[in-house]
Amino acid sequence: MTSELLINSAALVTCSVIALSCSRSSLSCSRFEAAVLDRQPDEGGHGHREVDQTNAVFQRQKSGSARTVCHERMMPVALRTTAPFSADCSDRVVVRSPARPALSIGAGPTERLYMTTTRGAVDEANALRENMVRELRQYRAIRSESVARAVQTVPRHLFAPDAPWESVYKPNTALVVKRDEQGVATSLLSAAHIQVTMLEQAELEPGMRVLEVGSGGYNAALISELVGESGTVVSLDIDAEVVERARRCLKTAGYERVTVAQGDAEYGHADGAPWDRVIVTAGAWDIPPSWTGQLAPEGRIVVPLRMRGLTRSVVLEAAGDHLVSRDYHLCSFVPMQGAGARDRHLVPLRESGPEGPEVGLRVEEEQSLDVAGMREALRERAVRRWSGVDFDQVDELDLWISTSASVFGVLIARAQAIDSGLVARSTARGAPTLIRGASFAYRTARPVEGTERYETGVIAHGPEAETVADEYVELLRRWNRDLRDTRPGARIEVFPATTPTSELPEGRIVEKSQTRIVVSWPGAQNPAPR
Repeated sequence: MTSELLINSAALVTCSVIALSCSRSSLSCSRFEAAVLDRQPDEGGHGHREVDQTNAVFQRQKSGSARTVCHERMMPVALRTTAPFSADCSDRVVVRSPARPALSIGAGPTERLYMTTTRGAVDEANALRENMVRELRQYRAIRSESVARAVQTVPRHLFAPDAPWESVYKPNTALVVKRDEQGVATSLLSAAHIQVTMLEQAELEPGMRVLEVGSGGYNAALISELVGESGTVVSLDIDAEVVERARRCLKTAGYERVTVAQGDAEYGHADGAPWDRVIVTAGAWDIPPSWTGQLAPEGRIVVPLRMRGLTRSVVLEAAGDHLVSRDYHLCSFVPMQGAGARDRHLVPLRESGPEGPEVGLRVEEEQSLDVAGMREALRERAVRRWSGVDFDQVDELDLWISTSASVFGVLIARAQAIDSGLVARSTARGAPTLIRGASFAYRTARPVEGTERYETGVIAHGPEAETVADEYVELLRRWNRDLRDTRPGARIEVFPATTPTSELPEGRIVEKSQTRIVVSWPGAQNPAPR
């Protein structure tokens, strides 16, 4: 039996060593988990939730060509909180600073109000921040001195007061701030890695006016450091509890100049517009007109944009009557709430118990699916094809597949379906899937004997399994030939929904409610039809 690549959250959590090949020349090779949409069981057993998880990314970025991926990285010093902290950020003690006889709000990194009880704890927090900055530099997430200074300055632990410091200062750890009644996370303190990545994308400068969509406090404090006292920061959130908590935490940390407002992101925040930057920290399915309408002429939007089931942090700038991407990176965020919310659809292909389907297909925009046919096809013998393409740079590869396939989804399976051999292990965290009628093909990988490389392959089911498998393999080979090591390979353009198709550029059209998004690949020969 062919040995296939294990890509599930359990293996990563236990720091399993996974052999992978990685090109030194491309940043995108580090984004191992872009192969799938981030997904892991929540602690309460309420199915699965999306999380801001970039853990596997860090080890690949740090190690370059090394072949080790480890989900949980041990910090050099084991720490514990020195006093019980309240989740509302209200408990604080003024302590002596190593640098000054007394602390003052709004001064340097050692001159804040800290929820600590000893001078040693302040030193400990400073040391943890220094270590986090060092690691983020090694991962190439921090690229500028200004972002490094901001991260070194802002006391992250004040925005997660009831969390252990060893978790707060891990650059690859997101912390849940709030859950809904089903136990699903609705607000997170995002992993520092993705926060600094988006801040680098924003290219903030002193004096800028910034609207942050989605509030937690910490990211707004970082933005405040970057724009300085001459700048303006407004952090907007729809949830009254999150707004109040962010206000308290920002006050505790000495960032009272940040305004935290309650409102629906769908309508932006006119008070203070135009904005030089709109930085969105919740998963967005569409770009509402308010964001572009309230943007300054030379402004920039940084948004986790969901397209055909995959999310990328996209940098968008105005180009005439539409927006054009300048950069994008793998990311995953809790979804937007309010008028702009858009649920993902999970189509059951094999039913199970109350936890949900044993195998399901996650789809986004309206697509024609032969669900009954695919359910029958799953029970049939699979067809396998191997491409000769190295399994790496999968964030770019996945985006290519998703925008090249006419009908696309993400195949997801639970442990029992994988253990029984019904589907491959790549489906544990979601496998990009090409669909043709009642047939479908998804990606897998196997080790190349005698090497540390893995080869990308395809598993197909259905009456046209041979055809759809060959089509998928051809897409893999085209990407390998035309687009490997090209970063960014895709051009993402956002047009008003009223734009006629005849006026759109070549590329895959992704229909939204208020926009029409076109994704093209300038470096690819024979681009995919619309």
